[in-house]
Amino acid sequence: MVTGSCGPGVAMAARSVRSVATVTVFLLLVVPRVSQTQTFFFPFQQPETCGHNQYFDISALSCVPCGANQMQDAGGTSCVCLPGFQMISNNGGPDIICKKCPESMKGVTEDGWNCISCPDGLTAEGKCHCPTGHILVERDVNGTLLSQATCKLCDDSENSFTVANALGTRCVRCEPTFINTSRSCACSEPNILTGELCFSSTGNFPPHMISTARYGELGKSFTSEWFAKYLQSSAAACWVYANLTSCQALGNMCVMNMNSYHFATFDACQLFQFIFENTAGLHTVHSISFWRQNLPWLFFGDQLGLAPQVLSTIPLPTNFSFKGENQNTKLKFVAASYDVRGNFLKWQTLEGGVLQLCPDTETRLNAAYSFGTTYQQNCEIPISKILTDFPTPTFYDVYIEYTDENQHQYIWAVPVLNLNLQHNKIFVNQDSNSGKWLLTRRIFLVDALSGRENDLGSQPRLIRVATQISLSIHLVPNTKNGNIYPPLITIAYSDIDVSDPNSQSVKVSFSVEYEMDQKEAHIQTDIALGVLGGLAVLSSLLKTAGWKRRIGSPMIDLQTVMKFLFYYAGDLANVFFTITLGTGLYWLIFFKAQMSVSVLLPTPAQEKRFVTYVGCAFALKALQFLHKLFSQITIDIFFIDWERPKGKILKAVEGEGGVRSATVPVSIWRTYFVANEWNEIQTVRKINPLFQVLTVLFLLEVVGFKNLALMDSSSSLSRSPPSYIAPYSRILRYAVSTVLWLVIGIIQIMFFAVFYERFIEDKIRQFVDLCCMSNISVFLLSHKCFGYYIHGRSVHGHADTNMEEMNMNLKREAENLCSQRGLVPNTDGQTFQIAISSQMRQHYDRIHETLTRVHKEMDYFIKDKLLLERILGMEFMEPMEKSIFYNDEGYSFSSVLYYGNEATLLIYDLLFFCVVDLACQNFILAAFLTYLQQEIFRFIRNTVGQKNLASKTLVDQRFLI
Repeated sequence: MVTGSCGPGVAMAARSVRSVATVTVFLLLVVPRVSQTQTFFFPFQQPETCGHNQYFDISALSCVPCGANQMQDAGGTSCVCLPGFQMISNNGGPDIICKKCPESMKGVTEDGWNCISCPDGLTAEGKCHCPTGHILVERDVNGTLLSQATCKLCDDSENSFTVANALGTRCVRCEPTFINTSRSCACSEPNILTGELCFSSTGNFPPHMISTARYGELGKSFTSEWFAKYLQSSAAACWVYANLTSCQALGNMCVMNMNSYHFATFDACQLFQFIFENTAGLHTVHSISFWRQNLPWLFFGDQLGLAPQVLSTIPLPTNFSFKGENQNTKLKFVAASYDVRGNFLKWQTLEGGVLQLCPDTETRLNAAYSFGTTYQQNCEIPISKILTDFPTPTFYDVYIEYTDENQHQYIWAVPVLNLNLQHNKIFVNQDSNSGKWLLTRRIFLVDALSGRENDLGSQPRLIRVATQISLSIHLVPNTKNGNIYPPLITIAYSDIDVSDPNSQSVKVSFSVEYEMDQKEAHIQTDIALGVLGGLAVLSSLLKTAGWKRRIGSPMIDLQTVMKFLFYYAGDLANVFFTITLGTGLYWLIFFKAQMSVSVLLPTPAQEKRFVTYVGCAFALKALQFLHKLFSQITIDIFFIDWERPKGKILKAVEGEGGVRSATVPVSIWRTYFVANEWNEIQTVRKINPLFQVLTVLFLLEVVGFKNLALMDSSSSLSRSPPSYIAPYSRILRYAVSTVLWLVIGIIQIMFFAVFYERFIEDKIRQFVDLCCMSNISVFLLSHKCFGYYIHGRSVHGHADTNMEEMNMNLKREAENLCSQRGLVPNTDGQTFQIAISSQMRQHYDRIHETLTRVHKEMDYFIKDKLLLERILGMEFMEPMEKSIFYNDEGYSFSSVLYYGNEATLLIYDLLFFCVVDLACQNFILAAFLTYLQQEIFRFIRNTVGQKNLASKTLVDQRFLI
């Protein structure tokens, strides 16, 4: 039973092994193995290099000999029988069999399969030949092959009016112009044969026509084969017969000549104008005076001043809105397209890149017609590709489609500004005065046809390419509903001399720009600049007056004028900064947040004034910053050590060989320590510059706030990679970066003042405490007769002591067991603004001259500043005999440090960042350079300040008693 149960399984296993073995043997025999010496290259051959008796094998990619009695066919990829040989079989390539025809039937039928006797000789291909006007007949009506071919003459009598077709295979009716003119199929003199059409010479059509294609950009003109063949016939058919396609073809030739015309030159456009003017009796189309019946609409007339009326008189009867229920952000452009012969092709939308030569995805191409999105597309295209893609031009009449209140669809003709148009040899459309423009209608992208000489099948000598196409959309002034004027297509063509298409290329661009009248905005800006500029003058005069009082000089001299200019530079910088900030916020908020369109962003040309204001703000703020920096590093600082000597010591007298008693010297290290701490707080700020730069950069680049600066209607912080990314607006880049910089800076300042200085570290107040602990006071003279005083005299009498006594002193002070630290008894005021008298200033100067004299005649009194004095930053009372110490609880001595000039530094860094970005359009580079210059000036401030501090005289209290 075991054997029986296992039998089938063993048999199946055996069969499986045999099958595997069979497959293995088959694979070993059939599948080739790669030899270690096998190579993978072979000669490179092209179809045109094959010989007359060879064909190009599309599988082997090489030239292969044809069979016996065979030769290469016209395509070069197969073989055909030699003349005088008929095909017996044909399976393609060399797999054909040819047989020689007998002597009695040397001809071969048109299909090559049969031999036949020819009545009138043979062609070079061995086929039967018939005289002109005859057709070749090889079979009867039911397809039976005749033993001998016959040549039949077509009947051109009045009953038939037939003639052989171009292939000579059948008789067709004569062209109607031949019949109408000569009542026959022949166009004999004195009739005129042109463009395969026949016209009577007795008509009033102008006989002298110029078939010249002009290429004004290259300064060349030559006879175009296309114009020579079809210009006269198209014009005649249009004029005589009102033939619609001929009129369109004539219009196309005018457009190919850039719609240019000269009163003395009878070229395509002059012929078109002649017909237009002489058909004034015909009806107009759609009541448009420039559109004559049977003719294409090419011009908007040639009257001066007409262009501004067309472009800015009647708004387009439709509304555009970015958001809301009535959202409408699609520009629906359609075009009627025609081929070069005047045949209507179709209506088509411009979506999908109809007018865009640069290849791209459909999404990005269609973004050009999203209302409010500024669009720019640039690329470089090989001439060989242009010749392949555009063998003949296609012409477009562009319209914009809209729906009225009753939901009826209409189209509005879009005018064209052709920059290459010449009117009497003048490029009128390149004039800045729009009143001189001549607007047109029809455009094309590439003309590789009119530049062909002698042979229409040859390579063109010259081609004309639309290298710049710009669609301009102008907003109606003061609109609240998103009304626009008719769009304008501005087009510029480049003429290219074709020498080597494979190595030549051309740069092309397509753009869509939106524009609104900026006159009102400029007026408002000028008013704000005038008012704020006047206030800046008053502010600068007050600062200069305060400065004059602080230096104790009543005279107005050159130094006074220079000081006024420095103050005015700072105030005017703030004016420009305020105006640019307000302008940037206005465009950012009102453009991005609007529903029905009422404002559009300024164009790059309109942004020049704004960029100039930003540049002025930066230059003036930089001058203010450098002025403050110079003022800070040139202050006079005076350290007063109140520590008294502790007893006397015996000191050897050098040179006398004896000893004498001397006062115990006071240690200089406390003074050095205070001076070092002063140097360390020189560049302390209320913000962290590195954190400021990195945070702003993070928000712009990573979070995506930079996308708010794109010239489109979207307020999203992100953009999908496949979508079109609009160019950046310099105004919006400035607005976004300025707002982020100020917000981050203000948050840092608030955090610093509310939290950090209260709970972590306040270096300014710590310095004041250090002076008191060190028993050292500090005089800071920022002006000749004005400065600051930090009262650091210890309430314990001395500070040069051990740790135990110092702890005891601090404990007594904490328990209010000693007097308070203030200069005035029973007060805590340690910092003062000081307005010193001339006597005290002279006393200070004498101390610098000699430290050995004792001066006791100084006197002062202490008072609070008036509110108005605090606001204006100046002192009303002039110190006469006594100096004045103003209580200063705000530690205003920090104004000689970075700490007290945070607003100036913050705005300066911001403007530096924005100027670099406006120049380079790169936030990362702007952030790097901003931080770099911060560190450079910080290093300069510390280094120069340290050297200046080291050069000051350190005076102890012995010289003031």
